Formats: sequence, C-alpha cells, structure tokens
Amino acid sequence: MPRAVPAVVRALDILELFLERPQLSARDVMERLDLPRTTVHELLVTLVDRSYLISMPGQPVQYRLGMPLFQLGAAFAGRLDLVREAQSVTRDVAAACNEAVHVAVLDGADVIYLVKVDSTHPVRMVSAVGRRLPAHCTAVGKVLLSDLDRATLDAVLSKGVLPGMTPESITDPDRLREQLERVRAEGVAVDAGESDTAMRCVAAGIRDHRGVVIAGMSVSAPIIRWTPQAHVEWTELVREGAATLSARMGWSAPPR
Repeated sequence: MPRAVPAVVRALDILELFLERPQLSARDVMERLDLPRTTVHELLVTLVDRSYLISMPGQPVQYRLGMPLFQLGAAFAGRLDLVREAQSVTRDVAAACNEAVHVAVLDGADVIYLVKVDSTHPVRMVSAVGRRLPAHCTAVGKVLLSDLDRATLDAVLSKGVLPGMTPESITDPDRLREQLERVRAEGVAVDAGESDTAMRCVAAGIRDHRGVVIAGMSVSAPIIRWTPQAHVEWTELVREGAATLSARMGWSAPPR
C-alpha cells in the first residue's frame, strides 16, 4: 500500500490544532504534537509561505489560519447537496424500520418536506414532497424551532395563539417553548398526534458544517404500530440517521 508522507501528516496535524484554539505559538505546537523545534519551525514557515497560516508579530509569534483554508472549506460546502445526500440516508433508515422517513426544512413558521421514503405497509402515512405544515405541529418542525435563537423564535411565535391541526396540537406559545426546551436537552422531538391523530413521529436535527440545525429527519408510523419498543428503536434509528446525514453535510460532533 502507498505510504503516508510524514511531512504532510505533520502539517495536517498542525492545521487541525486550530480546531481547538484560534491562535497558537510555535511552542504550543511543539508541546501538543511532541515534535522537534526544527521540524515545527520548517513546517510553520512552509504553511505561512503558502498562506495556510498567518504569522502575527509578538513575543512569542502567534499563528492563525489563513484565507486558503476558508476557500477550501467554502468549496467543499458549496458542493454539498442536502437533498441528494438525504435521499440516500433516508432510504437506509426506511429500510431499517419499514416506516415513512422524511427530511424537512424550516420556512418561517412552517416546515417543507424535501425528501420522503415510504414504508411498504398498506396502512401508512399520507404525505408528499413539497408539502407545507405548521412547524409546531410536527416533530421535524419542533426540532428546527428548538435550534432558533430567542429573538428569532419570538418572531415566529409573535402572533399569539398558534393554529392547531388536531385536538392534540400545541396552540399555546408558552407551552410550546417549554416543550422546545426538552427537545434541546434530549435532541429529539415527538409528534404525538399533533398533525394527524392516527400517526406518531419522532425526529432529530441535521446539522451543517457550522453545527447549525438546517433540517430535520423523522420516522412516522400509524399509531397501531407505534409500540413502546418501536418508539425506543425508531428514536435511536432517527438519531443515527440524522447524525449520518449531518456528517455528510460537514458536521463533526465534538467528543463527549
């Protein structure tokens, strides 16, 4: 097998140190990577020469990331396609549970469904790509609303009483805020008959390379198949599916 080039590996190790701190000195690099002074100096000079690092005068000299790294990151992000990647992941999740799997995004106070993979059961959820629903009545919507900052959420909920789709819909903004706090803490949301009394859904958020929740993935099933055991299994499945899609969108989860 081809051998990794040690100098390239060390240069990449140096660049990855800046994921933890915005600025580093040569001594910081030496101590963190346990490399000789001469090696670190040569690598830093090369990275600065190519503008991948910028040296900042001082005692000691500090280094920070340069513009080419932003350009590379932007080029990578620009090539990511949420719908294309979501279609692949949702097929895998649907195959594992044989229930409807959706990916949706937030548009104002509503969600719009971008991707859907159906179950093979004769009794299944009726939905369609492009369908728009009130976000607060859906599991994917609550996941998306939970990631909004306070001011943006307040603007979404500023009209007072929320429209309901079923008797189970949450129409009180304060009650919704309480539920969104739980969604933030638990990382998943549930639609307990709030958009369709005959259906149940569980959803998790999909993050982009910045860690922002840009979409939600849900597993939806008729109440007749929504057993406590299935709920547990599908919750874990949708967590895993959302995490897989997040990774494809450039998100790297911090270590626990």
